[in-house]
Amino acid sequence: VQLQASGGGLVQAGGSLRLSCAASGHTFSSYAMGWFRQAPGKEREFVEAITRSGDRTYYADSVKGRFAISRDNAKNAVYLQMNSLKPEDTAVYYCAATHNGKLIDYTSYTYWGQGTQVTVSS
Repeated sequence: VQLQASGGGLVQAGGSLRLSCAASGHTFSSYAMGWFRQAPGKEREFVEAITRSGDRTYYADSVKGRFAISRDNAKNAVYLQMNSLKPEDTAVYYCAATHNGKLIDYTSYTYWGQGTQVTVSS
């Protein structure tokens, strides 16, 4: 599956952005999906993940109550709604797909999008 992330940009602290990840192929619903981020000089970190059917989601403590992942299997897309953004949310955000494994662990993911930059100014 090929993934294309979009929706990043520059936003002031407290603002919102919605990231989208479009997937190619006919088997999107067979993949669990995740969002990860990587800030300069830091390791890639888990943000949120969603199961194949969308019945369960997982999130990092740092984004609890502010971010929300969702998916639309009919549109082969996964989204990340980001609210109350903080400067520490600044990073390149990646969407990723996996058939199985621990969803909060980036090593479980087989396919990755190219990343979209999110910059939050103070």
